[in-house]
Amino acid sequence: MPLYLRLILSVIIIGYLALCAGLFFFQRSLIYYPRPKSPNDDTTSMSLMPPAPSGVLVSVRPKDTPRALIYFGGNAENVSYNMPGFSETFADSAIYLMHYRGFGGSSGKPTEKALFADALALFDQVHVQHPQVTVIGRSLGTGVAVYLASQRPVSRLVLVTPFDSLQEIAASQYPYVPVRWFLQDKFESWRYAPSITAPTLIIAAENDEVIPRASTELLCTRFPNGVATFHQIAHVGHNNIAESADYLPLLKAAP
Repeated sequence: MPLYLRLILSVIIIGYLALCAGLFFFQRSLIYYPRPKSPNDDTTSMSLMPPAPSGVLVSVRPKDTPRALIYFGGNAENVSYNMPGFSETFADSAIYLMHYRGFGGSSGKPTEKALFADALALFDQVHVQHPQVTVIGRSLGTGVAVYLASQRPVSRLVLVTPFDSLQEIAASQYPYVPVRWFLQDKFESWRYAPSITAPTLIIAAENDEVIPRASTELLCTRFPNGVATFHQIAHVGHNNIAESADYLPLLKAAP
C-alpha cells in the first residue's frame, strides 16, 4: 500500500477512535443537561431522606389527602415550572416534583442508577402519607417512572413521549459507533414494563422530532395485556407537547 494511503487510513482510524473515546468519556453530558434553580422559584421544597443524599431536592405542594402526584421531568427540564398547572389540575393531590441530581439546586451528578435510587426513596417517603400515588414521567423521566412503577405499588402511571430503550435510540443516532458496548445509562424501559400492573397511559406527540414513534409504540406492547393505553396529541412536537390545551386534562383523565 502506498505511503499516502497508509497515512490517510491512519488518520481515519485515529479520528474514529477519538470519536469513540469522546462519546465514551462525555456520554453523560450528551444525556443530561442540568438546569439551575430558577431565581424566582418560590416553590416549597424538601430534601430526600437517607438512603438518598440529603442534597436531592423536591418541589412540593403539600396537601393533607390520600392522593399524591410524583413527577419526573425531561433531561433539560426545570420541573418547578409544572407546579402551577399541576396544582390546578390535580387540586385534590399533594404534588412532588423531583429535581435530578445536579438539577434545580440538587447536589451530585445524574446517572441512571442514582435517579432510580432517588425515585424509590421519594416514593417511599410519599407513600407513607399518601397511599394513592400517581406517577408521571416525561421523556427521560419516563425511564425513571417505568422503573419505579415496576418496583413499587403506584396507583396510576402516565408516560409522556416515552421510549422503549435509550440505548436503542443512541445506537440509531450513532450507527457507526459501538454504542451498545459502552453506554452506561441505558434506561431500558422494555425490561421493566412487563412487571407493571398499574393502569398506564402512554402519550405521544404527533410530530415528535426526538423520540421515534416506533420506539414509543414498541414500549406500549411491552406491558401486560390491558395495562397500557395509547393516546396521541395532535399538532405538537416533543418539546412543546405541554403547551397543548389537551395536555393537562389528558393527564388528569388518565386511567
